[in-house]
Parts: sequence; structure tokens; C-alpha cells
Amino acid sequence: MSAPAPSTLAIVDAEPLPRQEEVLTDAALAFVAELHRQFTPRRNELLARRGERRAEIARTSTLDFLPETAAVRADTSWKVAPAPAALNDRRVEITGPTDRKMTINALNSGAKVWLADFEDASAPTWENVVLGQLNLTDAYERRIDFTDPKSGKAYALKSADELATVVMRPRGWHLEERHLQLDGVSVPGALVDFGLYFFHNAQRLIDLGKGPYFYLPKTESHLEARLWNDVFVFAQDYVGIPQGTVRATVLIETITAAYEMEEILYELRDHAAGLNAGRWDYLFSIVKNFRDGASKFVLPDRNAVTMTAPFMRAYTELLVRTCHKRGAHAIGGMAAFIPSRRDAEVNKVAFEKVKADKDREANDGFDGSWVAHPDLVPIALASFDAVLGEKPNQKDRLREDVSVAPGDLIAIDTLDASPTYDGLRNAVAVGIRYIEAWLRGLGAVAIFNLMEDAATAEISRSQIWQWINAGVVFENGEHATADLARKVAAEELAAIREEIGEETFTAGKWQQAHDLLLQVSLDQDYADFLTLPAYEQLR
Repeated sequence: MSAPAPSTLAIVDAEPLPRQEEVLTDAALAFVAELHRQFTPRRNELLARRGERRAEIARTSTLDFLPETAAVRADTSWKVAPAPAALNDRRVEITGPTDRKMTINALNSGAKVWLADFEDASAPTWENVVLGQLNLTDAYERRIDFTDPKSGKAYALKSADELATVVMRPRGWHLEERHLQLDGVSVPGALVDFGLYFFHNAQRLIDLGKGPYFYLPKTESHLEARLWNDVFVFAQDYVGIPQGTVRATVLIETITAAYEMEEILYELRDHAAGLNAGRWDYLFSIVKNFRDGASKFVLPDRNAVTMTAPFMRAYTELLVRTCHKRGAHAIGGMAAFIPSRRDAEVNKVAFEKVKADKDREANDGFDGSWVAHPDLVPIALASFDAVLGEKPNQKDRLREDVSVAPGDLIAIDTLDASPTYDGLRNAVAVGIRYIEAWLRGLGAVAIFNLMEDAATAEISRSQIWQWINAGVVFENGEHATADLARKVAAEELAAIREEIGEETFTAGKWQQAHDLLLQVSLDQDYADFLTLPAYEQLR
């Protein structure tokens, strides 16, 4: 008797979308189902391991390089695979969600790379998940255009040799995709995003002289990198493309991953393209992991924690040294400024800060860096052109002068700054504004001239939580308490209502956003990710 056919993926509780049949083909869903069968059990074990490690940090208030992987770090013989031509020059990368207008603008931006984001810059509505895939395929097929319904402005792709190389970012391991289930169990969002993109586009990208390239978010250990590597090996065999075609850049945006950079590159060495230095998620991870560590781990206002803070400098310099030692690209952090169409002086000051930031990264040895807006591409490009000239990267700069001790990465108390009352107000204001937009399906949101994504909301609510639980006293004598946070949130909500008018306020999700921010900021049980309870409310 023949074996029963394996179960197929079910689309659950999802309104039909235009052209979804082009993305959700039987063959593509069979591939995603097979990824789920093969890899979700290990993913679940690794999520449980995160909790165990967090408990250990709570007990010890410290981290160290892993003794069990010392041999990997000491072995000077291994390197990551050489970069493919399309990823060898990454001096400026632009980030953003995969809606139709952004897809065209990012590809046309003049940046070398576009991080096409299904993660923090995209609220994972079913529409964003499916139509984002469609937009990327349409772009590769050059059948994408867009006309702005308000302005009537038309957008179309430039010639192929002028377009950015796409590096796609799937969701992190912790998120589910509730609309795709196998035997009643939701498939991890990471496997849905990766699987649909890879299945439809891997060969198509090879034919275009590029390949399936990925950014891996929220990685917390080399074992999670090993899981991704096994996914890549399986996927390449499944569709019949050569091993090593996939390339992955890992975001070092968790404090635990910062202690395992070499091991992460080692696990992915046949598929590794580099490491990236995040910022808001990295700070969020520090707060999350060391939230029991008393005053020495209390961060000041987020805008006071620049990349020149001693513990951030240790992290970025270690990243450059690690990458170049192993032949990988080191990619710098985000310039999130959004130029003002009305205030030239605001732009002038901000552009000078962006230039200083990108100059520092280029001079420190980074091979490229991120921007959030096309107007920042020329600024970042000039900083890296000045250092690189005609060279595609500076991986030959080994930074052997850098020496980082384990304690340097968590020396938060070396920063000469304290939380302020204005910092609390800003965290509340940004948190409410961002969450409201996210609940309406927007993941990248311009707030106070900065492009904010989910990492912004995570650091905002984490700082409110930390300051209250650490008993911070602000410079004006006010104590950080739950009651103060509620008072500030109520005032902020009233100010928003006044600013936008009753009709617009009622049509939005402002009260819901206010309530969710307070929930995750004030609950004694700290939620691992804001996006988990938020996803329950996303419709």
C-alpha cells in the first residue's frame, strides 16, 4: 500500500487578494509545507533555548565569549565564501517595505543594495505578505509601475544596470503566519517569507546575473545561524540550484549574537555575505536581557545612545574586525532621517549629522552602510567613495588594532547620560504613533523627521518598562512610575486628537495603540516582543 500523501498547507481566515494565485501556487505551498515539516521543530527548540539563556543572564548579569567554540575563533584557516559580483560593492544600502511605490523608488535610488523588508519595516498583514512577494517578482520581470492616486505622478524602473541589488529580509524566527497552517499549526513567518520568495525567484535571479540574497534578523546564537544554513542547503537542493548560490547577511542586533559573531559566520560560511550593525534592536536586546541587572544597565534616552558610546563602539569595531578577518562584508547602521520639504535648516543640521556618522563608519573600516531615504544616498555614497575610491570594499583592512574584552560590550555605565523626563515623553509619543500605524498595516512610518520601524517601538516600550522597574528619578524630580507613564500617555493621546481632528482620530486606531503601548510597558511580565501581542490585533 502506498504511503498517504502529505498534508497540504491551508489558507486560513484570509480574504482573497488580487493575483494571489501567482504567489500561492500549489508547488510553492508544497515547498513551504516541506520547510515547515523539516525545520519548525528545531526552530521551536531554539526559541525555548532563548528563554533558558535569558534566565541565565538574569541570574548572572553577565555574558562572555563561548568557551565551547573557542577552537572556531582560534582557527585562522577558514573564511566565508567569496562575494558574488552583485554583492561585492555594498557601499550604500537603502531599506524599506515592499509596497509597489517603494519597490520602484528603492531599486531606482542609486543605492547599491535594497533591503526589501518583510520584517520590521512591514506590518505582516496578509496583504503585505502576499502582495509584497508579487511586487518583487513583477520588478524582476520588469512589469511593475505605479501611479500615485493623489499626485498623479507615475513611477517606472530605470534600466537594469542602474537598479539596486535586492537583499530580502524575512520575518524573525519568533513570529508565526496565522493565515498559513499545516494540520492546524501556523507556519513560522520566516519560512513563509523565505520560502515563497526563494521558490519563485531563485532561478529568475540567477538568470538576471544575481541570486537569492537574504538579511537574517533577530538572530540570537550561532545555533540559529546553523538552522538557517540547513534551510538554505535543503532549499537549493529542492529547486535544483548549486549549493552556495544563496548569500545571507546576518544582523547583529541582539546582545547575545554580539558574543558569537565569528561562530555565526562559521555556521553560514558557504552562504555568508557579511554582518550588519543594528542599533535600536541592539539596545532593545540589551534592555530585554539585562532588565534585572539594576542601575548599571539602565540606558539613558535612546537619542543619547549614539554609535560613539563606548559599549556601542566596542560592538561596531569588533564587528568590522570579525568580518574582515573572515573575508565578509561589514555593513554599518541606519541613517533614519527623513528630509523635510519645508524646513531647509532642519535638513542642513541633519545632513551634517548623517555625513559625520557615515564618515566615521567608512573610516572605521565598514564596507557600506544603510539609509532610509533616497535623498541620503548621495551623502552616504560620498563618505564611502572618499575612503574606497574605485575599490568595491575595504575587507583588506583587518583592524588588528581592535581588542574587545567581554565586559566592554555590556559596559552600559560608561555612558555619561541619564534618562530624562523629555525622554519618557518622546518614548510614549513615538510608541503610540508607531503602533497606531502598524495596526493599520504600515511598518515604516515617518515620525518627527525620522523613519521609524518596529525596532523603534521595541526600544521605546522597553525603556519605559526599564525606567519604571529600576526606580529612575528624572532631572525634574519626577519618579518613573506606572502612574506617570499613564498620565503622559493620556496627555499625548489628547494632543494627537487635538492635532488631527476628531474625525481622523476616530477613523484611526489611536486608543488601541495607546492601550497596547501601556500594556507592554507596564506589565510586570515583560513581553519578549511587542509584535507578538500586536499581531493578535492586526487585521
